[in-house]
Amino acid sequence: MAGLDLDIPAGQRVLLAGPSGAGKSTLLLALAGALGESVPGDVAGGVHLDAGPASQSVVGLVTQRPGDAVVAGRLGRDVAFGPENLGLDREETWRRVDASLAAVGLHQGREHPTNALSGGELQRLALAGALALRPGLLLLDEPTAMLDDASAGAVRTAVADVVASSGATLVVVEHRLKPWLDLVERVVVLDATGAVVADTDPGTFVSEHRERLGSAGVWMPGLPAPAPLRPPEELVVPHDPPCAVVTSSLLVELVRRSWSGSTRTRALEDVDLWLDAAAAHALVGPSGAGKSTLLAACAGLQRPTAGRVRRGEIDLHRLSSSALAAVSGWVPQAPEHGILTLRVRDEVALTSQRLGRSVDVDGVLDHLGLAHLADRNPYRLSGGEQRRLALAAALAHRPAGVLLDEPTVGQDRLTWAAVAGWWRCAADAGAVAVAATHDADLVALADHVHRLDSGRLG
Repeated sequence: MAGLDLDIPAGQRVLLAGPSGAGKSTLLLALAGALGESVPGDVAGGVHLDAGPASQSVVGLVTQRPGDAVVAGRLGRDVAFGPENLGLDREETWRRVDASLAAVGLHQGREHPTNALSGGELQRLALAGALALRPGLLLLDEPTAMLDDASAGAVRTAVADVVASSGATLVVVEHRLKPWLDLVERVVVLDATGAVVADTDPGTFVSEHRERLGSAGVWMPGLPAPAPLRPPEELVVPHDPPCAVVTSSLLVELVRRSWSGSTRTRALEDVDLWLDAAAAHALVGPSGAGKSTLLAACAGLQRPTAGRVRRGEIDLHRLSSSALAAVSGWVPQAPEHGILTLRVRDEVALTSQRLGRSVDVDGVLDHLGLAHLADRNPYRLSGGEQRRLALAAALAHRPAGVLLDEPTVGQDRLTWAAVAGWWRCAADAGAVAVAATHDADLVALADHVHRLDSGRLG
């Protein structure tokens, strides 16, 4: 991004869109006054709010990685952090905490551990912390990307209520634009270089720019999801013979420890699931239903408290790390947690090298739209780019199990097609392909849909 000029009047509600890697998240950090020595890269120009430096204004920021914003072990203490730093008295602080938690639909109580939240619940916690500030500028980076429809609707309502009552300026980044159009008055679209290619009202945005921006990767309302982009079969055909993954009376209790003690949560209970090879399976359900835990168990990474997870007659969690890596390709909800190298190309090749398998690194990167970033440090990528890199690193060695947690978060239409195409093609080539997702377009590509609620299959 270079030479961007943008003037946002006080109180305006702006939707910021553009392809993956366009610089949308970087722009939000700039508006928050958070660019500097802590953020890699060269910075020129400036950002001013009401003619003053951005760093001196009350700004509420929800980033793409909500887990990074957690500062306390309990929900109440975490949301109270911002108001306390504003110097508010105790009564007002806790009034804001309770109101903000209720507004985003987190009803577990002030004392609920933050490390017991799902990815979608962490998104809501980060938003609650931002709302409790009563900011003059509210900056949201894909705040509903990992939420089910009901939770996403509640979040949008909470945002709309706060903005309407306070007159705050709103800038929200999203890929799926339609649900936000009624809440904003201006749409700004960046291209792949970070330049503004559209700046208009929502009605004009939809009526006059649909085809042009849709072909550039923007999720334009009224356009169907793109056809999955299938990679060459040699990139996805399983290295080992495919085999179903089966759970039997699966029970998982998660134990989370902190300085104040431990917490035990029953995440899955009595789950019997047959995941066929050569089929695409979607795990769906509300935030916190246990989808990520079930996916990790089916990858052999989560030890059952009771019951079994088998691949053939082998209990997956009993395999050595190398044997497990050979058969299970798992992409977590927070892809940056799995980065092990300092170069994109090396990240893709690492597992294959350890297993003694050959891999077409260039072919993998090209399919996922990462070829131009092959020599980049993975930590310098955007959130959507990191998610695609995590997929490449986990699947380049062609495991028979393809297990993806929210794989399409942060993807534009073009990169979504590449990710969805890999998942669908891997299933067609014989893999057990499983995705935990809230993405209805991805679910539509599945052969089987399995619904979880409160840790049980429905």
